[in-house]
Amino acid sequence: MSTPVIELSGVSRRYDEGPPALDAVSLTVEAGESVAVLGPSGSGKSTLLNLVAGLDRPSAGTVTVDGVRVDRLGEAGAARYRRAKVGMVFQFFNLLDDLTVVENVLLPAELAGVERAEARRRAAELLDVLGIARHARAHPARLSGGERQRVAVARALMNRPALLLADEPTGALDSASGEDVKRLITDLNADGQTIVTVTHDLALARACASRTVTLVDGRIAADSRTEAVR
Repeated sequence: MSTPVIELSGVSRRYDEGPPALDAVSLTVEAGESVAVLGPSGSGKSTLLNLVAGLDRPSAGTVTVDGVRVDRLGEAGAARYRRAKVGMVFQFFNLLDDLTVVENVLLPAELAGVERAEARRRAAELLDVLGIARHARAHPARLSGGERQRVAVARALMNRPALLLADEPTGALDSASGEDVKRLITDLNADGQTIVTVTHDLALARACASRTVTLVDGRIAADSRTEAVR
């Protein structure tokens, strides 16, 4: 059997003396899966994402992503891990407005020390595949919300990550742009990309994932496989 892309074992995270944000969570995500993590505010969704991304460390348990023990990494190691293993897409895009579209997409490759010509070939490929090549020299402020999210996805995929994490990727979009991003996530998964989408939107989960994990009070309340509604 292949090694899981994500393996959490007995993961807890406490921030103070109150109830844990995550409480003894064990979770495995296989290569090629598209998993939606659902739950209300305060359920532990963001904590789970931050632990997988190496932005936080667990109070107990182990976090392994694509063979890397993320919970053991220091700050510099976690930064290298994110550049090499994880692409992240955020609700509010997090694009740099003073850079052009192509410059935003190239940034992860530059940080990782990828040879410039190869990075530019990869960026051109992504912009073409994602349907935004015509905007390569534009600045993000001139694009629609859906187009900006496509730029964010291109940036996230720049270094060919094993895992794509999407944090409420349609939360700041109008309904038409939201549908566009749902189709994009579905297409990326169909091409083999492993994706974890953190959301409170059941419709997004149904559209983009064939497996849903529901968190309640820091624990997994349900883990079910369903046919995604295209």
